[in-house]
Order: sequence, then C-alpha cells, then structure tokens
Amino acid sequence: MFDWLTEKFELARGGSAHNVRPMEGMRGFAVLLVFFVHYATQIEPWLADHVLASTLVGWLHTMGNTGVDLFFVLSGFLIYGSLISRAQPFAGFMWRRIERIYPAFTALFLIYIALSVVFPAESKIPASTADGAIYLLQNYLLLPGLFPIDPMITVAWSLSYEMFYYLAVPLVIALFKLRERSPLWRSCFFIAMCLSLAIYVTLAGGPIKLMMFLGGMLLYEALEHSTLSVSSATGLVALIAGLLSTVLPVPGPAAGAVKTVILLVAFLLLCLACFRMPQEWLPQAFAWTPLRWLGNMSFSYYLLHGLVLKAVFLVLPIVWPPTGDQPMLFWWLLPPLLALTIVPAALFFLLVERPCSLAPRRVRGARPLPQAASASESGS
Repeated sequence: MFDWLTEKFELARGGSAHNVRPMEGMRGFAVLLVFFVHYATQIEPWLADHVLASTLVGWLHTMGNTGVDLFFVLSGFLIYGSLISRAQPFAGFMWRRIERIYPAFTALFLIYIALSVVFPAESKIPASTADGAIYLLQNYLLLPGLFPIDPMITVAWSLSYEMFYYLAVPLVIALFKLRERSPLWRSCFFIAMCLSLAIYVTLAGGPIKLMMFLGGMLLYEALEHSTLSVSSATGLVALIAGLLSTVLPVPGPAAGAVKTVILLVAFLLLCLACFRMPQEWLPQAFAWTPLRWLGNMSFSYYLLHGLVLKAVFLVLPIVWPPTGDQPMLFWWLLPPLLALTIVPAALFFLLVERPCSLAPRRVRGARPLPQAASASESGS
C-alpha cells in the first residue's frame, strides 16, 4: 500500500534540489492553513454565542489566511528564479503556466456550473443569459481577485494574483534589465518596491498581498547570492511571531501594511531556515512524508476542499442544529472533516491534475520547475 501511495503522490523522487522536500511540506502546511479559514467560517453558527470559542476560531480564521501568502512567497521564489537564471520565450513560459493551472481549474469550473444548475439557490451565476455568460467568462479568465468580481469558485481569487505575477515578472525583468544588474542592486530594488507598495496601499488601498511575490524574489537572491543563514529555532520563532502578528487588534490600512511586512519577514526567515540547511530539525519536520504528499496535491486540495466543506455544512444543521454555544463541536468535527476533504482532493489529483498538468511536462522532456514548486499556483 505504501509503495502504491509513493508512486502516486511522490513527486520529489529523492529530491533533485536540496530544498525540494521541505518546500513540498511547506505547501502542505500552507494548504492546511487555508483549510482552517473555510472550516472556521462554516462552523461559526455553532459557536457564535460562546465568546471564547468564537474569538479563538476568529483568530484561527485570520491566521489561516496566511496560507495563501506563503504560497505567493514560494511562487515568487520559484517563478522568478526560473526566469532570472535564463532567458525564456514569453509565449512558451506563459503556455507552461496555463498548462499547469487550467486543466484542474477547468474541470472544477465545469463541476461548479453543473452544481449551479442542480442547486440554483446556491448559484452565483446571474439569471440573465448575457450577464451569466459575461460572469462565467470573467471567472474563467481568472479576473476575480485583482478585479472587484465575486468569484464563482471562492478560492480562485488567488489565481488572479498568480496570473498577474506571471504576466508582470518577465516584463519587469526585461524593462529594468535585471539579468544585467548585480544581486545587491536587484535586492535593493525589490525592497524599494515592497516599501512603495506598502506606502501606496496605506494611502490608497490596493492588493497588498502582491508584496509576498516580491518577498519570494528577495528569497531567491538571498539563497543564490549570499551566505545568509537562519537557524531552525529562529525560523520557528519567526513563523509563530508572523502568524500571531496577524491577529493584533490594531485596525487601519497602515496597521495592515505593517502586519504584511512582519509576515513577509517571518516567511523569509522560515524559508531561509528550511532551504539553507535542509538537514536541520525544522526542514526535516516540513519534510514529513504525509505533509509533503499533501503539498504535492495542494492545488487539487485548495480548489476542492471548500466545496466539500460547503456540502457537509449544508447537511449538518439537519442532524445537529446550531445553538451558538457548542464549542466542543469544533474539535469533534475537525479530524473527520479534514480527512473527508483529503479523499476527494486526492482522487481529483490522481484523475485530473497529475495526468493533465504534470505528466505532459515530463513526456515532452521540457525543463520543468522543481516539482516542489509545481503547485505553487495553489495560492491559492
């Protein structure tokens, strides 16, 4: 049984790069954080009148949102690293990105359309034929997220950020001639962009999460062109501090920008600790096989788990009506619902994502990104 699971869910194959295995586990950790966002949202009616439980679950929801931020850091690191290290035809690069995202996304997109027909009360598609067609086209083009459009697939908003990054980073590299610049110049440039984005968002609002891609680009420069290292203990403390900073009761756009900067620094320290010294205890913890396998199927899990939770919580009130004061229900339901979301996601990975998005790259012999990166689009 273990050999079969290894064949189906193992992508590192021993690891072609020193950071592959902890990076796979990091993606698994990130998608678990995202799971807690949607689980906390769905369980809220059962906890609403219990102040302590509701507060704790609210914190978990907030910290869970950082899972997408971690995906963006990893995506920024890997895509930038692939592009800065060698010139690539833009069309070929974008086709590989489309091939990576769209097979699984298209399959789920069609499932959502079918479910919208079967359950019209839950449908987000406008009733008008013209408006419905426009809405579906907007969603299929991955516009919700950076644009004020309600996503049909809730988690797909992050793919809008991913596609923007894919389009923007080759342009930035060419426009500023980054391959001709020194690593120090590039690092200072990315830091300046981070600070400029933070100031702009503070004053005018905007997509602050784009800063995480810049953080991934900084991470690449630090790993490739410096000897900067971080201990496992420092990496763990940074992770905890970054997560806790998100729940600080400080409102306002300036505070939000500061929290994002803190989280970005925390993730950079975490990644440095795991990628620079992969034999230390923290990267070895992230390299735990079940967590890595979850990371390898994280794109499928990211796309599908919310739909599974939605189905469960549509039925649950019938058998367990919410009273608002049932705090233990959170813990009782957590393990079985986590397992329940993994099973269909694993099937989706095996039947759709792996054969349609991963296999073609190996068959045609193209030079892929490290497979630990292959689901960085989960960001999800």
